Amino acid sequence: QVQLVESGGGLVQPGGSLRLSCAASGSIFSIYTMGWYRQAPGKQRELVAAITSGGTQNYVDSVKGRFTVSRDNAKNTMYLQMNGLKPEDTAVYYCNLYQKLRTYWGQGTQVTVSS
Repeated sequence: QVQLVESGGGLVQPGGSLRLSCAASGSIFSIYTMGWYRQAPGKQRELVAAITSGGTQNYVDSVKGRFTVSRDNAKNTMYLQMNGLKPEDTAVYYCNLYQKLRTYWGQGTQVTVSS
């Protein structure tokens, strides 16, 4: 079993920054992909950014150039640095880990961008 715990969400003004963290624990193998998803009210959950154990990154077009995903394999922790935040980035952000054909989710952290 794998446990994921997100932190770092909150309220920020447009143009501001936040850094999300996701700490993974439990039965974690050496090769796995982690990702950040978000879900806004009334919308489907969407992939925001993902990073493989080798460091390959992918981003949804709407966050390219503003968000950066990274990970510390020694700590089994993933980060999402979010700069230039916009009101449309407001959502619950979920951490995701995929390994051995199984998917695990964190409980989510709220990010609200508002003046």
